[in-house]
Amino acid sequence: MEKSKRQISFFDKYLTVWVALSIIVGIGMGHFAGDGIEVISSMEIANVNIPVAILIWLMIYPMMLQVDFTSIKKIGKKPRGVVWTIVINWLIKPFSMAFFAWIFFTKIYAAWIDPAMAGEYIAGAILLGAAPCTAMVFVWSYLSGGDPNYTLVQVSVNDLIILVAFVPIVGLLLGITNITIPYDTLLASILIFVVVPLVAGVITQRILLKLKGEEWFKKGFLPKLKPVSIIALLVTLVFLFAFQGQNITNNPLIILLAAVPLVIQTYFIFFVAWFGGKKLKLKYPVCAPSAMIGASNFFELAVAVAIALFGLQSPAALVTVVGVLVEVPVMLSLVAFANKNRY
Repeated sequence: MEKSKRQISFFDKYLTVWVALSIIVGIGMGHFAGDGIEVISSMEIANVNIPVAILIWLMIYPMMLQVDFTSIKKIGKKPRGVVWTIVINWLIKPFSMAFFAWIFFTKIYAAWIDPAMAGEYIAGAILLGAAPCTAMVFVWSYLSGGDPNYTLVQVSVNDLIILVAFVPIVGLLLGITNITIPYDTLLASILIFVVVPLVAGVITQRILLKLKGEEWFKKGFLPKLKPVSIIALLVTLVFLFAFQGQNITNNPLIILLAAVPLVIQTYFIFFVAWFGGKKLKLKYPVCAPSAMIGASNFFELAVAVAIALFGLQSPAALVTVVGVLVEVPVMLSLVAFANKNRY
């Protein structure tokens, strides 16, 4: 009975629809607004677009409010699930994503994509692969009947690892693909889009918990803040596609081409995590979220870093946005698989 009551929220359920509408609106703006879009794109400090940076911060900050680092103390009780999540997210996923992107963008798509551009498309995929999910995974865990407390532990550990592992892994993989890496920009991106909102989120969380209590914070405050994150994401996508409009109308096939390796990677990493977790004898409420975390991406961070490194109009930024477009329907299919194959 409980299983039938599990429902995804209105915003989350139709996220793919909202993203598709944002694409249409953005491309339309880019086509009709002309110089108005150029004015927005020129509002930069140190090559960072100010309106988009504010929007991205609004995306990420509400997610960081959910992180509870005190839960990490519980790792010792059930370490296998957390260790397996770390292995999947940091030792397998970034490298399998880079491999699939390299195969498709440099080999299979050689007739459609210029070799000079292929590197940036691969870079966008790498940024997605190196950023494990920290927000939507709570939705996927809930829908698949995962242990919410253990999911929180897994996500909190991932957030800590992102602080130290994201930059070297991205640097290594981009270096292999011969992309010049501006490490100062990469480090600044992590500082601006992870460290600052994380610290702000932890401070806000502690203040509100002390003033209002846990019940109000989790059931009153967080649900009201969540639409802010989604709306900021959608407005960011409108800007991205407004700036990308000409590239897309000249080559509309590119969104489909970019989606294929991302979808394959998502299913691949999920089943590696799923069957590996079963082999390790992880209980279902722990194994399901582990597989969901591996399969889904912290696309808000990937979008932010792609913009910072390569610019709003870059192929890398476009690939990260395609990641947003395909994630919800693919993850819902994996939730259905998990529920059907409970053990």
